[in-house]
Amino acid sequence: MNAVKFDEGRLMQVLVAPIVSEKATMIAEKSNAVTFKVLQDATKHEIKAAVELMFKVEVKGISVVNTKGKSKRFGKSMGRRDNVRKAYVTLMPGQELNLGGEAA
Repeated sequence: MNAVKFDEGRLMQVLVAPIVSEKATMIAEKSNAVTFKVLQDATKHEIKAAVELMFKVEVKGISVVNTKGKSKRFGKSMGRRDNVRKAYVTLMPGQELNLGGEAA
């Protein structure tokens, strides 16, 4: 698939936020992968096209994980956290994605 075949406005909304956690950092160092929170209905092809369009890098592969929201108590009533869809984007060797905003 190519980024041209998707609506560019939709691609700009697919990636919700980068996930910066201890686990995501370990995966980034070990296998050159970046973790993003994505829309619930985003496909792997859309995620790949969005990353290539926004960050100008080549994507090797994508793994997607759906995490169900936990039930939590708020005072007397029970509530529920939102479901989260995470994408682990593996980059081609030699490619780098800097999300920290530091000068290289």
